[in-house]
Amino acid sequence: MGFLNYLFRRLALALPTLFGVSLICFFLTYLLPGNPAMVKAGPFATPEHLAEMERQMGLDRPLPEQYIRYVSGLLRGDLGESSATGRPVSQDFLQRLPATLELTFASLLIAIVIGIPLGVLSAVHRDTLIDHIGRVGGITGVAMPSFWTGLIFVYVFFYLLDVAPAPLGRLASGITPPQNITGLYVVDSLLSGNWQTLRSSLYQLMLPAATLGFSVMAPVARMVRSTMLEILEADYIKAAWAAGLPRRTVIYGDALRNALIPVVTIFGIVFGFLMAGNAVVESVFAWPGIGNYAVTALMTKDSGPIQSFVLFVAVLYVAVNLLVDLVYGLADPRIRLG
Repeated sequence: MGFLNYLFRRLALALPTLFGVSLICFFLTYLLPGNPAMVKAGPFATPEHLAEMERQMGLDRPLPEQYIRYVSGLLRGDLGESSATGRPVSQDFLQRLPATLELTFASLLIAIVIGIPLGVLSAVHRDTLIDHIGRVGGITGVAMPSFWTGLIFVYVFFYLLDVAPAPLGRLASGITPPQNITGLYVVDSLLSGNWQTLRSSLYQLMLPAATLGFSVMAPVARMVRSTMLEILEADYIKAAWAAGLPRRTVIYGDALRNALIPVVTIFGIVFGFLMAGNAVVESVFAWPGIGNYAVTALMTKDSGPIQSFVLFVAVLYVAVNLLVDLVYGLADPRIRLG
């Protein structure tokens, strides 16, 4: 019963946030320069045609009525229409979303596989060369913009060393996409046994995933390091050392297991950053995801995709952090009392 109360409280706190997100995304249309009707009608539209386009888009209605129409459309899954593609934004999103999710999951996997061991090593070897290298790497990952990291990776690994593919999308030229099962090329290639496409998709995924993974590896490593340092000074860890337990058991069995509980919180922040930050990386590597779609829409002043991208990332960010809060509440019952 205690967890159900905690769940309802977290849901109640999420609803005002979603309302605020919808308001921001709605007014985003008016903050962007230019007239959405002009973008859709074209630069040579007559005043009569422009007025008719505004009427069709509902821009001649009062703001409260436009907002109600916008929210009702969202509840029906209507995200508007893209002026650039002429198709519903929701259709474009569904087509491009698997590419973004594949890049996000691969980057998160890299951040976890590298960040957690790096944080543990930095904590265990505190104030040594290993710790200094880890901290410098973490600061570098946070300080360097992801687009700059991506350009450096392309220059070094593609241009100089020639060990990475050209940044031209999800597959090399001449390789056909796998059978569409989940939309994730790596997963679909495995499920369908298409090994040639699997090699090509992993090859193309390597650099953009490393770019994003390097950016988010730093907060994961720093959180693991600070938590591990605190736990290694705890009485029960000192008792384990005094009892003569193996070093591996104390560090990776007792200390790390307890250190990962607060680290769960950082995963929500990292995932939200990946979904929002992949727009720049997708543009650098010509990755056909929703981030690249939004950047293209921004350059053409296509308000529908921009509005929908901000809304999608914000709602996803709220949902992931809500899920993290619930997992944290299950892992540590004391959180439910707050």
